[in-house]
Amino acid sequence: MTSIAIVYHSGYGHTQKQAEAIHAGAAAVADISANLLAINSEGELTAADWNTLATANGVIFGSPTYMGSVSWQFKKFADASSKDWIKQTWKDKIGAGFTNSASMNGDKELALHYLFTLAMQHGMVWAGTGMLPSNNKAAQRNDINFLGSSSGLMAQSPSDASTTEGPLPGDLDTARLFGKRIAEVTKRWSTNATSHS
Repeated sequence: MTSIAIVYHSGYGHTQKQAEAIHAGAAAVADISANLLAINSEGELTAADWNTLATANGVIFGSPTYMGSVSWQFKKFADASSKDWIKQTWKDKIGAGFTNSASMNGDKELALHYLFTLAMQHGMVWAGTGMLPSNNKAAQRNDINFLGSSSGLMAQSPSDASTTEGPLPGDLDTARLFGKRIAEVTKRWSTNATSHS
């Protein structure tokens, strides 16, 4: 069975909701085992979580965008992954990323670029959203990929929104489709790799 690990940090619960929607989309794909791995408030994972990352076929990284980058807790996790980097544990796995911020823009692209660079450092194969943006005059805020991101998944939660108010339904629908896509890409990649080995 193909396995996906969704490893993320969430400061206020909004990025967690995004991760859960991604998980739901990935888990709905046949023959996919999807695992949610939450980085705690001290920037740490359990030993079992690190093992799950090592054995996963694909890893989806997630962090809120704080001050134009990932949270310090996610950065601590990323720095700790150097132990896997030196062993090339994650090489040739599918990689993808997601982020959430309070503003519509909020420099989320910089956080996604950080996640992409982390994946490239590990020799992973990056997969984007594969979604067209909702950017015509008829577009509504809850349309799929309203934020128009291609390199990774974006969501927006107003700064004073509770976790029942944000991210918005359209962003969560987009997250489920993103999870499904990454699961399908990982499954196809893993099946092709096995058949050619």
